[in-house]
Amino acid sequence: MRTIDLNADLGEGYGPWTMGDDAAMLAIVTSANVACGGHASDPETMFRTLVLAKDRGIVVGAHPSYPDLAGFGRRRLPCPPAEIERFVAGQVGALIAIGALAGHPVRYVKPHGALANVASEDRGVADAILKAVHAVDPALAILAISGTVLEQAARERGTRVFSEVFADRGYTSEGNLVPRSEPGALIHDSGEAADRLIAFLDSGRMPTADGGSVDLAVDSVCIHGDSPSAAAMAAAVRDRLTKHGVTLAPFLR
Repeated sequence: MRTIDLNADLGEGYGPWTMGDDAAMLAIVTSANVACGGHASDPETMFRTLVLAKDRGIVVGAHPSYPDLAGFGRRRLPCPPAEIERFVAGQVGALIAIGALAGHPVRYVKPHGALANVASEDRGVADAILKAVHAVDPALAILAISGTVLEQAARERGTRVFSEVFADRGYTSEGNLVPRSEPGALIHDSGEAADRLIAFLDSGRMPTADGGSVDLAVDSVCIHGDSPSAAAMAAAVRDRLTKHGVTLAPFLR
């Protein structure tokens, strides 16, 4: 019987503005990547999310991004590696501090949006992220998009790294995510997402937008929490996984 983690990006509100249904998602997933001020969130939002995750027994990680609230962290900013080190350290450190108040420790780091995509291809950016995380807390693990430069860089550095695939995103033949501006980037149908995921878990090959497939490893499956149908998608995927004999548990026990 296979064991897989199911994660979601949460805590992505700001002030009185909310994004997604964190309470519903935290009843479904086994790990939560919590925004920490770069693309979304603020101290109150972080605290509420961490308290709710603690109450539900959900493992939490920091979800740092380019400092781009207006663009939700999905725009590639021309930041040099030294600047990336500082804003990643600042965001991860902020969530760790709020976690101390909430009584729920931060266990890992997963880059968000454009930062994750750039780190998937650019070794300098990947190294900057890893240097910042190690400086803040060497015990933190990395959750990296499977098959990417960040994943390889973490392994070479000796950092604990876990491989992530996406249930609701399309893939290129190189194993990268299809850009959101292109057709096939997003999968909105929960049945289609579940079918593709089950086929991937059985074969180890992720279907790609061009009709092919690519070999990927997986420790954790992400379902984005920022769409109106996110909770329904997550529930449907979880149900299909369990019916397929998959045990759901955090990648960090």
